[in-house]
Amino acid sequence: MSNDPVNVLCMKWGTKYSPEYVNTLHAMVDRNLSRPFRFVCLTDDPDGLNNIIETFPIPQLSINLKGPERGWNKLAVFSKPLYDLSGKVLCLDLDLIVTGPLDELFDHPGDVLIIKDWLKRDGTGNSSVYRFEVGSHVDILDRFQNSFDRTKQIHRNEQEFLSAALLEKKALSYWPDSWCRSFKRHCIKSFSFIVSRETLLPDDARIIVFHGKPDPHEAMAGKSGKWYRHFKPATWIRDYWR
Repeated sequence: MSNDPVNVLCMKWGTKYSPEYVNTLHAMVDRNLSRPFRFVCLTDDPDGLNNIIETFPIPQLSINLKGPERGWNKLAVFSKPLYDLSGKVLCLDLDLIVTGPLDELFDHPGDVLIIKDWLKRDGTGNSSVYRFEVGSHVDILDRFQNSFDRTKQIHRNEQEFLSAALLEKKALSYWPDSWCRSFKRHCIKSFSFIVSRETLLPDDARIIVFHGKPDPHEAMAGKSGKWYRHFKPATWIRDYWR
């Protein structure tokens, strides 16, 4: 295991997630990463973020992204330069909890590492957790900015486009399945429309992703966001999301 400093990066725009989500993510990373690291948040509003968190504006793109299209902003991390960052960067979404050691996510072999989507069979990755080298693959960002109208006709979101572009370059690999798990798919026990189900933490999970609904604070309270998905309050989340 290398002791070279690494980077952990998140993005926050708008008001969907409070500063608490960024501060909590930093605290979870700090408890689970043993090597030196910089924790960076690219954001349009740094108010409320802990002083130990480095903040920079979201890199300006040539495309004016508004409303639902703002999710494509995540591709801005492929800007070159990316402020003064260098080396490996682990990009984390805000709607996740860290439940195990993260050092291996920097050491695992591969160019760009991403979650293999739990439903798709075409190689699409889930970009809630991915790693790459700062300054690499700037061509993907250029391609996106030069053909956005065409790109969004083919791909529903940035992770579909990013995965397809990296697969073309043979630059995409996937985390071991057990490391990054879905709360909805892997933590909620056997299916039932009526009975509220128990939840559990899967073995060897390093990160639990809360894609869609619920978010971590909702799952702790047993709020699923869907009429057909009933589970008991996942109080064990408090042990990690803090």
